[in-house]
Amino acid sequence: MSDRDLIIVGGGPAGLATAIRGRMAGLSVAVLDRSRPPIDRPCGEGVMPEGVAQLEALGVQVPGDQQQPFRGIRYLDSDAVAEGLFDGRPGIGIRRPVLHRALVDRAAALGTDLLWGTEVSGLTDQGVATTGGELRGSVVVGADGRASRVRRWAGIECRPPRAGRFGVRRHYRMAPWTDRVEVHWGDGCEAYVTPVAPELVGVVLMWSGKAGGFDGLLSRLPGLAAQVAGAPLASRDAGAGPFGAAARRVAAGRVALVGDAACCLDPITGEGVALALQSAEALIEAVAAGNLGRYRGAQARLVRTPARLNRLVQLLERRPGLRRRVIAGLAARPDLFHRFLAVRRGTPVAAGSAVLRLSWQLLGVSR
Repeated sequence: MSDRDLIIVGGGPAGLATAIRGRMAGLSVAVLDRSRPPIDRPCGEGVMPEGVAQLEALGVQVPGDQQQPFRGIRYLDSDAVAEGLFDGRPGIGIRRPVLHRALVDRAAALGTDLLWGTEVSGLTDQGVATTGGELRGSVVVGADGRASRVRRWAGIECRPPRAGRFGVRRHYRMAPWTDRVEVHWGDGCEAYVTPVAPELVGVVLMWSGKAGGFDGLLSRLPGLAAQVAGAPLASRDAGAGPFGAAARRVAAGRVALVGDAACCLDPITGEGVALALQSAEALIEAVAAGNLGRYRGAQARLVRTPARLNRLVQLLERRPGLRRRVIAGLAARPDLFHRFLAVRRGTPVAAGSAVLRLSWQLLGVSR
């Protein structure tokens, strides 16, 4: 088979965004995936504002009646409620197959070779081995998710986390009751409620260790259970996990990783899609410059602030008493929640320092 500049293994949002960026930069690109579109995967289906900006820059168009804007985040734990609003543009909730179809259409319109139903069996000296023979390319991109085989074949996989967290997703046919993403905290689990269409609400339940299924977990959140009681189900339950896998390096030799293959953060702060889209941009800039080492530095800077925020919120997840005090403090100090949402948009250095200062303030309001 003929050579390409980029061979992308994995046709999800991260892989397709990389392909679109590559074609916009004038590179020849092939995307390989054993599935066929539209591809559905369990996820929270909320795209943060910086991710929405990335979709616009990619030229990806999503029909207005198949998305739902949200203006901020609301935390709820028993009687404690706190919320913060985004600056500027809202985020959007969008069903994963809808987002996938929009990305596929844009990639196809730009002339990407989309090789659906293609099984990749390994790396070769010049590209990848597939069921149809060898496909050669200058750079091989692993965009094949948190259990990335490309990461393993390239020998850059970290040890899996000792104790992972898991999630299960369900949709309800009902009008959203808020223009916020709600995070409901309960006994040993939390729920992420995202408006994903004018008459559709997605609920993801997250937990550590063993659990009794969606309905058993939902019973630990009586307020949310009452909110969705009687609403028709609009999807089958779908689960995912464990989360937290990562690579030792995001680029080695001719191989680079993007999306969850590079760094699968816990979904607790909803950064996954936006971070994947931003990383795709950084990767193509490095490829165009002929320097994958440049991508390693850029990706590290991109993930630094989300990872710190992730650790902060996971601390609250593990310590219910502290969490309730923090949420009560945030309710009394909405400016802190506003800063919590805004801090991600600063430069990596400034945002990193702000996260540390904000962490002390958040913990301080719990005293």
